[in-house]
Amino acid sequence: MVALSVSCIVEGHGDAKAVPILVRRLVKLVSPDVYADVQHPIRIARSKLVQPGELEKAVELAVRGLHASGVVLVIIDSDDDCPKELAPVLVARATGAMSGRWLAGVVLAKSEFESWFIAAAESIAGHSGLRPDLAAPPDPESIRGAKAWLRRAMLPGRTYSETVDQPALASRFDLTAARRAPSFDKMYREMDRFCAHAVAMASNAR
Repeated sequence: MVALSVSCIVEGHGDAKAVPILVRRLVKLVSPDVYADVQHPIRIARSKLVQPGELEKAVELAVRGLHASGVVLVIIDSDDDCPKELAPVLVARATGAMSGRWLAGVVLAKSEFESWFIAAAESIAGHSGLRPDLAAPPDPESIRGAKAWLRRAMLPGRTYSETVDQPALASRFDLTAARRAPSFDKMYREMDRFCAHAVAMASNAR
């Protein structure tokens, strides 16, 4: 079994609970022979993270304790930014802060992490207070307010809680169906890249 050491940088309390669950599930799916050793996420507000020097500080903290084949994964909401424009800038900054010793990846959920749940809505229907007839809209990432969408989709007496429902839904939603959301497909491909890196590093060490 090859170990992949992952240190995540996230923005919210719900993300800090949900992202490790998601990373472990994805690693198991894309590369069953790889074990995800996920460090406790570093949480920093998105508005602060994008400021000059702040991402670099977070990365320097994230790499502490990483193995030689370790990776740093930044997962934040895109909000009003274009993921294809902002992500490469953040990747370059993160990579520069690591001096090339580890891999870095940046995934911007468009426009919120919860958009990925909506993309696989059928798989979470009837769970965590959601209606049993839930169906994914044609373009889940066009919804500007994914948390509000989930709140409206809940049964009477229930409301969406990031710290409770985000990790619960992260453990359940269909990872393959969610790839219809381009930003989640990016997340999937990044984990595939990280796993291939860990396998290659382990082979070179033999």
